[in-house]
Amino acid sequence: MRIVIQRVSSSRVSAEGVTVGEIGAGLCLLIGVAPADDERVVGWAASKIANLRIFEDSEGKMNRSLLDTGGEVLAISQFTLYADCRKGRRPSFTGAAEPSLAGALYESLAAGLREMGVSVKTGLFGAEMRVDIVNEGPVTIILDSVDMPDK
Repeated sequence: MRIVIQRVSSSRVSAEGVTVGEIGAGLCLLIGVAPADDERVVGWAASKIANLRIFEDSEGKMNRSLLDTGGEVLAISQFTLYADCRKGRRPSFTGAAEPSLAGALYESLAAGLREMGVSVKTGLFGAEMRVDIVNEGPVTIILDSVDMPDK
């Protein structure tokens, strides 16, 4: 699982001109799923995202987590995070999971964050979407399951 985490003051996703998810302060997640990913990866990612200390405290230091701030999450599926551009000029996406697995694990990640008390909005899996992101800081972090302990 590869997730681009952006700290935002607001974020919105629309499909076919209709807003399907919108948040205020929190995190916008762009989520790619690999074929080897499973529920163990999802649990690790959910815990890591909810507890990352990337929000500023009263002294301006990144010391607060999403759970500390009560921030929201906008979760967007994005298989293009597994683009392989090493050969030719057209990216290959063979490193991305099949839609059935990717959709299930994407939904599971959103559910796992909700179970931790996080308000989560989502895009439409598999749809053509427009994502508006107001990145604060800017703070952008890449979380990749290849870095997961004991994987």
